[in-house]
Amino acid sequence: MDIIQGLIIGFLVISYILGTIVAMTILLENRDPSKTVAWLLIFILLPGIGLITYAIFGRNLRKIKIFKTQKLANSIKEEKLFKNLEEINKIIRLEQDTITISKFLKNNEEDNARLKIISLLLNTGMFPFTTNNKIDVFVDGNEKFNSLIRDIENAKDHIHLEYFIIKDSEIGRKIKELLIKKSKENVKIRILYDDVGCWRFWFHRKFFNEMKSYGIEIVPFLPTKFPIIGGKLNYRNHRKIVVIDGQIGYTGGINIGDEYMGRNKKFGYWRDTHIRIEGTSVYMLQMTFLIDWYYNTKEVLLDKKYFPKLGSFGNSMMQVVASGPDSDWEAIHYAYFLAICQAKRSIYIETPYFIPDESIIRALKSAALSGVDVRIIFPKIADHKIVNTASYSYFDDILKSGGKVYLYNKGFTHSKVIIIDNIIASTGSANMDLRSFMLNFEINAFIYDENVIELMKEDFFEDMKNSDEIDKDEFKNRSIVEKSKESIARLFSPIL
Repeated sequence: MDIIQGLIIGFLVISYILGTIVAMTILLENRDPSKTVAWLLIFILLPGIGLITYAIFGRNLRKIKIFKTQKLANSIKEEKLFKNLEEINKIIRLEQDTITISKFLKNNEEDNARLKIISLLLNTGMFPFTTNNKIDVFVDGNEKFNSLIRDIENAKDHIHLEYFIIKDSEIGRKIKELLIKKSKENVKIRILYDDVGCWRFWFHRKFFNEMKSYGIEIVPFLPTKFPIIGGKLNYRNHRKIVVIDGQIGYTGGINIGDEYMGRNKKFGYWRDTHIRIEGTSVYMLQMTFLIDWYYNTKEVLLDKKYFPKLGSFGNSMMQVVASGPDSDWEAIHYAYFLAICQAKRSIYIETPYFIPDESIIRALKSAALSGVDVRIIFPKIADHKIVNTASYSYFDDILKSGGKVYLYNKGFTHSKVIIIDNIIASTGSANMDLRSFMLNFEINAFIYDENVIELMKEDFFEDMKNSDEIDKDEFKNRSIVEKSKESIARLFSPIL
């Protein structure tokens, strides 16, 4: 017994000493105080285990700068890598010229608000403002996959897919067989998948191996064979990108799996938002894919066919924005904050996870207190219990300041949408949480076309009809047990 007690005491002493050293490192990095406090609590409450958790999830790789893709992006921006590509040069020149967007935007209050977001995104990364686009909005996986399958069937040259999750499922197998068919027709197919999001394929490799046997290139993003040593497990590729022949693009919240088509018994109908783009902004989806492909394969794809000359598709104004630990600025995060701060009439948010940082929650409360109509739609069914529980503590802040929260009850909502004053909307892979803002590789479309935004607004209000509004007084009087759970979960929200 004395030996066991001695080992336990020794373990605790060593753990607390190492925890103190790591804690000092975190303090010297001048991180967000809430994150620092969360890690200190973990080191105190979970000695030893806390250190392992930090080694996997806590290292600040944005500071360490292990990611080099931004350097490549800068080379593209400076026209070094793609200097012979006429279409990319046009986009770069358009980016340089968009500060004077008077020919696209009128000099009024609404367009000034748009211009601020456009300028911010130009200054935080290589995100051109484009006008030659046609946008289709899908509200679930059935709509998205029906359209995607048609486009894959019509592909002539290449198909690029990048997903966080690809499952060996009914829809997954259908797409797999179609991709094999297109590969036999000499269409070049490349697939990027997240190594953690697709963890099932660590054990069941037949799904990918069959496609590989037909010449389809499949590469894991940021493999995690040694996650504790490498420290990369926490930085995942959450992007959803499809590019077909350089002319058609898809992005949004829908991965490849049967649950996204409403076939999961627990969730039932799966509400999500995805968009199909034809036009100039497809170039930016393509560029993001090629940069991610380069980072994982070191293969530079320079052929002009990836950026073909495009005809006239429409007049939808938009920016495709990528963010992640490889960039100097949290572009999507910053744009959300600025858009919320500029809101004059309404802020509509639909998200499966609601873990905002202090800046976002303060901006939302300030908007609601000033009379802006703030509404949030959130799933009634939880798919990640701790994150769901922590979200309710933030709803308390929203309700107290005069905002409204609705719990979606038709099934599960995985939709990621924000609509500001009917003049700015964004949808894509990013959730309204710290992981999407600061850790994951994400991609969103910022849309300035009022007709498209009106459609997205109609979808939002349709979802409200299928939701239960949280009563402020009832919520205030929930049990002390529920409040305690929420508060404890919130303490750890900066690292969820």
